[in-house]
Parts: sequence; structure tokens; C-alpha cells
Amino acid sequence: MAEDAAEDMALGGNITLSGFKDISKQELIVVKKIVGSYARKLSDNVPDFQELKVNMKAVHKTEASEKYELHCSVFYGGEHFDVEVVERNLFMGLDEVLRKVTEHAMKDAQKRG
Repeated sequence: MAEDAAEDMALGGNITLSGFKDISKQELIVVKKIVGSYARKLSDNVPDFQELKVNMKAVHKTEASEKYELHCSVFYGGEHFDVEVVERNLFMGLDEVLRKVTEHAMKDAQKRG
């Protein structure tokens, strides 16, 4: 468990990334920009937005190809919603998982009025 905490990366006060230690610096910059963009959208549109957590795990690693398993959780107003996506392209998977949690949280916030 202490190993997991060591690889957690906090961005701002409400974003946590974990499992991204094995990607390049250039890829990490893009990951941070994508996650930051969705976090801003959540904080602007979901009144009780508290935290966004993204976890990445490389699975089925072979020389020619690999897949990324991405887990994302959004916490808001005492609620939370989780999504999991497996994708060959890290950025496509990240966009998909973040889009799904963002859409869910925004729809839920609209219902609450």
C-alpha cells in the first residue's frame, strides 16, 4: 500500500493520478493537460465537485503493442461515480474515461438542480 502512495501524483488540490510513473515526460505533460481540462469542466459545472482520481495500469504488454487499463473516479456532493476503460491508445482511453465520468456528474448535477 505504501508503494501505491509513493506513485500517486497530486495535481492541484482535487486531482490525483496514479500508475503513470512508467510513461515518458512528454506523455505525462499531455496526460496532465487532458486531466486538467476535464477537472476544470467538472469544477465549473458540478457545484459540489470534490475530487477526480485517475489510475492507469499497462496490461497485455508485448513488444509490438500494449493496452492501458484506466480507472477514473469522480467525487461530488457526497456521491461518487467510477468508470473503467481498456484501450490501446493511452490518450484515447484517457479521454473516453474522463468524458464518461464528466458527463455522468454533469447530468446528475442538473437533476439535483
